[in-house]
Amino acid sequence: MPILAHDFLEKQIAKIVQAMGSSETEAKTVAHNLVLANLKGHDSHGVGMIPRYVEAFVEGSLKLNQSVKVNSDLGSLLVLDAQHGYGQVAGEEAIRMGIERASKHGSCIVSLANAHHLGRIGHFAEIAAEHGLVSIHMVNVLSSPVVAVWGGADGRHGTNPFCVGVPLKNQTPFILDFATSRVAQGKMRVAHNQGKKIPEGFLLDQQGRPTQDPSVVVKPNADGKMGALMPFGEHKGSGLAIACELIGGALTGSGTWKPRPKKSRAIWNGMLSILINPQQTSTQEQFDGEVASFIQWVKASPAADEDPVQIAGEPEREKMRMRMQQGIAIDEQTWGDIVSAAQQFKIDLS
Repeated sequence: MPILAHDFLEKQIAKIVQAMGSSETEAKTVAHNLVLANLKGHDSHGVGMIPRYVEAFVEGSLKLNQSVKVNSDLGSLLVLDAQHGYGQVAGEEAIRMGIERASKHGSCIVSLANAHHLGRIGHFAEIAAEHGLVSIHMVNVLSSPVVAVWGGADGRHGTNPFCVGVPLKNQTPFILDFATSRVAQGKMRVAHNQGKKIPEGFLLDQQGRPTQDPSVVVKPNADGKMGALMPFGEHKGSGLAIACELIGGALTGSGTWKPRPKKSRAIWNGMLSILINPQQTSTQEQFDGEVASFIQWVKASPAADEDPVQIAGEPEREKMRMRMQQGIAIDEQTWGDIVSAAQQFKIDLS
């Protein structure tokens, strides 16, 4: 597999995005976000998404150089519309607006609708944590219904991420960020491109039967049908996924899953974010002390194997340290797809 330096990769991705018509600033924001996902070990949300973005742009779904539209501003409640622009841009803009309000009012609820693929949701929780804020994010995904409800045999909604971020003084923040399916669909794309099979219990084929073939949620069969991912945690994960659909989709006004007559390559996200300033719920010293003592207690647990106990956010930090030094491995199929996408705009990635 090609192993590429993160700065080289970021420049190449920015060239593609800018060639599509984005401003230099927008291109750099999108490229940085995607490469950051790779650096943190989440290749499913990294540069491999670029071919899909190109397809969404070519079909006219993804709109370039958009800013969020403020539909309602109640101080501690912001209702925003991404206007079908890049989610990486709209998401950062929305979170930074929420940070300013939460710092002033103690909390802020940010409703964001109609964003094209927000990418890794933990990125927004990390931004909030950098400003000392606790955050909760509920997201729905409108692309293709590739996740089955518990007890069902076909896809009924998207991977619908859930995320919580908590700042830790002088430590990596606690960033809990996961798809409510057993695994993200993008990870199935990566496995498919690498020719790998998936362990049992993750996937259903187009007839609702268990399968280990990741292609069932990557490419439709001859009848145009897709298979489905299983929800994590049986009925509990399925219930959380539905909650993300109702809150991230219905409450934000971004929309929920229903049969669609036209196939689209776009990926639409609605996100409801709750930002809380811990200084307004207790003293900063009390919060920092309580959080630190509990994390210390958790990590003092005897390890079940040779790896020490970690909290959410630490594996990403370690992966980033390693990939900053060693580079980012991109499988041949994914790199070939990126090169093909670039060639549509006469971009040479050599």
